[in-house]
This record gives sequence, C-alpha cells and structure tokens, in this order.
Amino acid sequence: MKRRAAFLDRDGTLICERRGLVRAPGDVRLLPGSGAALRRLNAAGFAVVILTNQSAVARGIIDETALRAIHDELRRRLLRHGARVDAIYYCPHHPTAGGGRYRKRCRCRKPARGLLARAVRDLGLALRGSIVAGDDLRDLELARGSAARPVLVRTGKGREREDAARRSFGARLLVYDRLLDAVTDLVRPRQRDAGAPQPATSGGRRRPLRAGTSSRAVRAGAREAAAAGATGASRRRTADSTG
Repeated sequence: MKRRAAFLDRDGTLICERRGLVRAPGDVRLLPGSGAALRRLNAAGFAVVILTNQSAVARGIIDETALRAIHDELRRRLLRHGARVDAIYYCPHHPTAGGGRYRKRCRCRKPARGLLARAVRDLGLALRGSIVAGDDLRDLELARGSAARPVLVRTGKGREREDAARRSFGARLLVYDRLLDAVTDLVRPRQRDAGAPQPATSGGRRRPLRAGTSSRAVRAGAREAAAAGATGASRRRTADSTG
C-alpha cells in the first residue's frame, strides 16, 4: 500500500524566513512547533517530504554544497525533537537571474510540479490523503488538480497571501496559524490495538482516519459492535426470564 505524504515548503513553513536568505547552517531556525508537527506526521505513518525553491544557487549566493550542508543541519535540528525527514527535493534554478546551467526555465521550480512528481515516483507515494503545505500560493499550486489537499499556514508570507489563496482554491483550501495546528487537526497517530478505530470529532468536525484505515472499515466495525450489543442484551433477557 502506498504511503500518504506531507509535502512541505521549507522557508516560512518549517524554518524562519530570513530577509538575507539562509546562507549557512547557522542560519537555520525552526519555527515554533515544527519539530512536534513532523513528529506527529512520523507517528501517523506519513512520509515527510520537503519541496523547496532555492534560487540562491542560481544567483550565486550559495552553491549546492552549501545548500546540502544547510539541509543536513535542518535534519539534525529536527532529530533533536524526535522528528525525521524522508527526503528533501530542491530546485536551484531561476528563469532570469544568474547564469550558466542554473539560469533556465525548468520543470522543477514551484509552482511547476517537477519536484512533486519526482518525490511521488522515487518514494512510491500516494497523493490521495496527502497534504501540500506552505506559506505561498506557488507552494499550494502543487495540489491543484490532484487528490492532495492544499494547506496554507499563516507563518512566513502566509497571512498576506491568505485572501488570494482563498480566492484561488475556494473551499478546498485549509488555513491554519502554523504547521503544528494543521497536523494536529488533520492527522491521527496509528493505533496499536486490534479494535476498529472510531472516528474522532472536534467541534462538530469529523477528523480524518489514521493512516491505513478506511471509512468502510469503521462502518463495518460499528455494525459488528451493534450486533454484538444486541446479542448480549438478548442473552441477558433470556437469563432474567429463566432465573
């Protein structure tokens, strides 16, 4: 069975966005709740995949070796919170800035879907039941026309992009103050008990089922529980009448 995934933007979604760009490992600062959010996703069986535009490479601000060192530091900081990343995909290109092989109109720079397609192919992921989270419209465009759900976070540029995102995606769009709020609302950890899981509700909203559980299985479990309850009640009435 293919895994569901959380396809996440980097700057402004997981880490603090810097005006001077993230140029070195020491510039990496996790946004509050990022570690806990990824830990919850790990526990629920979601693949965690970071998809990020990094035109700083094309602009000559950093090279790919420096970028990999930054991503290594990001992984280390998340591991301190007990969280892990399955893969990081980045686009180093820009259509007009810089020069050489990095100045090009590519298929991987978001909102193009090249990074998403590579991740799905490489990791064997399912888009149905997955989320695409970011603080900008170009992040969310990866979910357009697919079964993945677009999630806007109000960190980074998210608050100023919210109106445009709502107009663009309508009722499909989910909006949260930060990534941890989104994951807490949308994702349930896997349960180890053998009983049929019950759908949780909060404020009248039905929460999504845990990974690997279908609504059909929940309905079947409910019917079995009801039948078992009816049989038990019948046996008690019989015992009372013969006692």
